[in-house]
Formats: sequence, C-alpha cells, structure tokens
Amino acid sequence: MHYSLKTEKAYLYWVRFFIRWGATQPGGMRHPRDMGVAEVEAFLSMMANERKVSASTHNQALSAVLFLYREVLDIDLPWLNNIGRPQQLSAFRSVLTQDEVARLFSHMDGITALLGRLLYGTGMRLMEGLRLRVKDVDFDRHTIVVREAKGNKDRVVMLPRSLKSALSGQMLNARSMWEADRQAQRGGVEVPHALETKYPKVGSTWAWFWMFPSPTYSIDPRSGIERRHHLFEERLQRALKKAVLQASIAKQVSVHTLRHSFATHLLQSGTDIRTVQELLGHSDVSTTMIYTHVLKVAGGGTASPLDRLTSLAQ
Repeated sequence: MHYSLKTEKAYLYWVRFFIRWGATQPGGMRHPRDMGVAEVEAFLSMMANERKVSASTHNQALSAVLFLYREVLDIDLPWLNNIGRPQQLSAFRSVLTQDEVARLFSHMDGITALLGRLLYGTGMRLMEGLRLRVKDVDFDRHTIVVREAKGNKDRVVMLPRSLKSALSGQMLNARSMWEADRQAQRGGVEVPHALETKYPKVGSTWAWFWMFPSPTYSIDPRSGIERRHHLFEERLQRALKKAVLQASIAKQVSVHTLRHSFATHLLQSGTDIRTVQELLGHSDVSTTMIYTHVLKVAGGGTASPLDRLTSLAQ
C-alpha cells in the first residue's frame, strides 16, 4: 500500500502492543478477530488515562489498530465515540532569527552545511531533502521538485541561487559515486513502488540517483539487496546539535526548526501566506497561519504597557 518503512514498523509495534495488552484482560490471549469495539476503546482509553501518552502517540496507536481491523481482518469497526482521547496541545514552534541562522551555519561545514542551508532555503523537511533525486533539481529554472512528500503530494520549491555552485559541486560528487557503482556492478538505488518491476534498470540510471548519496553501502530492509542509500538522517541531526552549542543559541533547535524559520522569515519579508502555503505543501492555509504567532509580537505592532509607562515618565 506504499506506506513508508517507518509507518510499517510503528503499526506492527502497536498491533503487537494491542494483542499483548488483550492477554492481560479477562479471557486471556485472543485473536483480534475475537475482540471488538469494547476492547479497542478500553485499550485506547488506557493509553490516554493510565499511560498518559501524547495526542500524536495516541493517534498513531489508533491508526494502527484501525488498519489492523479494516485492511487486514476486513472488519469495519463502528465509530469509536467513547475513547478517552488526550487533549491536543497547541505547540509553540521554535523559530530562529536570521542572525541566529547565520551563526548556526558558520559552525557547520561540508555536506551537512550544504544540506542545512538547502532545507532552510527551500522549507523542505529533512527526508524530503535527503531523498532528492538528480532528475528533480533544475539548475536552469532554479527549481526543485519535491516528490511524494507528506500526504503523498508533489510540489515545487525554489532553488536558492546562492547554493547553485555548491549544489553543482555536490552533483559532480554524486556522479563519481554513481559511476563507481556502475563499474562495480552494484545494484541500483531504491525506486518508488513497483517502478523497478516495470523498468528493471531504472534504479541504475543517473537521473534516479541520489543528490546526497551515502558514502557507504547498506542492506535494503525490504529486498535484502546491498545498495547505496541516501545520506543517513542522523548525520545532519548530530551536526546541527553540535553547531547549536557552538553558536550559543539558547533555544530548542531541531532540523525542523529550519523549516519553521523559513516560513516565518518569508512572512516577515512580506511574502503572501498563500505562496508560503504552497511552498510548505500545506493542504489548508490554517496550518500555515500557525507561523504568524511570532509576527504578532515580533513585528512590533503591539507595544508593552510598560514601554508606554516608561515613555510617559520620560
């Protein structure tokens, strides 16, 4: 069904958890087919009330159990009205100033610095940047096509002109790896879905090669084939964490903070919110509106009463 490997692992975890939890209830270990709405509601209520899981974890467990019944067992459970759902908290997104972004990048180098600048300069998510293919980077039109992003949607983002030279150099490095793999008769890179079944050699073509290939080979968890994957995601995460400490930035910063900063800085510069929505790939503009929380105060439109009192005293 084209789910990501992370989603598969998460769903398997929660399905096992649900079945093992059922074994602790009256009646002992039972097949999920012999359990129903009452057990599912009790399980999810336990997650919310006893284990105190977050709303996102609770929704993930719910999605996994519903997948089990609807897609695997072909059982359509009635709407689960009595589930005790944890309250979804309104998350305050950490955003860096442009000065902090500059300081952060001054403490990064090599391929992680390029990747970090690319994510900030385009608003892409971490995995969207790592999964870039050569064919999706258009230097002539200064555009990047983000394929099968969140929600299985494609979108187009700008290619920062200041990164054109560095990205061209990165493409040359990737080309040398691709040629080395061909000479060594290595298997091609992973391609989406059943494309390799229809075109057996497509994974070995230059167009489908990674823009940020890993320097080492790894075993494909699905096919068992040893091939070159894209750069490992934790490499940028570790480099960013180190740079935050060196830059003395006293904020909670993750790779996703670069995306938040991208959106906020665009809005601060006067870019209309619909354009920002398209660049981020949000289905609903209300999601993009979250980034205006910084602008309400940081824009200087609302003065503190203390400042007014001070000005009167002067």
